[in-house]
Amino acid sequence: MSGSELVRVLIADDHPLVVGGLREAVLAAAPGAKISTAHDFDSLAAALQSDPDTDLVLLDLSMPGVRGFSGLLFLRSERPATPVIIVSANDNRAVIRHCLEFGAAGFIPKSVSLETMKQAILHVLDGGRWTPPDFDPNALPNKESSALARRLASLTPQQIRVLMMLSQGLLNKQIAYELGVSEATVKAHVSAILQKLGVESRTQAVILATKIEKAQELTVAP
Repeated sequence: MSGSELVRVLIADDHPLVVGGLREAVLAAAPGAKISTAHDFDSLAAALQSDPDTDLVLLDLSMPGVRGFSGLLFLRSERPATPVIIVSANDNRAVIRHCLEFGAAGFIPKSVSLETMKQAILHVLDGGRWTPPDFDPNALPNKESSALARRLASLTPQQIRVLMMLSQGLLNKQIAYELGVSEATVKAHVSAILQKLGVESRTQAVILATKIEKAQELTVAP
């Protein structure tokens, strides 16, 4: 990262104190950075659309409309070239590993110091990947879990939104209304979701979606 470049950073978190701390860390890492904020999924999507040249997204795993890995999945599918750092209070090792499998460039526990946040942000802006020092990224992952993570990562942004709406119990016509598309389009998305996830029913897909929202270990029931 060149010191003369204007760095554009999006902070997506609904807790004002956390946003304030992250803003301070970003400015320490990249003085003069242009910082925008989002407090829910809709404002996150709108911010990305209004500034497609965003250099970095700092994303909470849990805020309105963004639960578990759904926000990260959407971001990596919608903007694969934009690095995303997850900033979360949930530093479970399985959660960190899934974030990396879904394409996160880093994972910062909310418990770390401002200086550590600064160093993590600098490292990712320079093209690296940052995880907590006590996390071993080379440890062998759960094969079944990792395979499912890859399938989830293959969903398009619209398919991810449909899957999350299915988990909320919405019917096809309700999803079509929310997304401004036809019911036939929603049915096509649902069929593609089932095929990509390797499941046979909406119910099985919803079970996986619930695990995504809760950031649980991703395993398929026998």
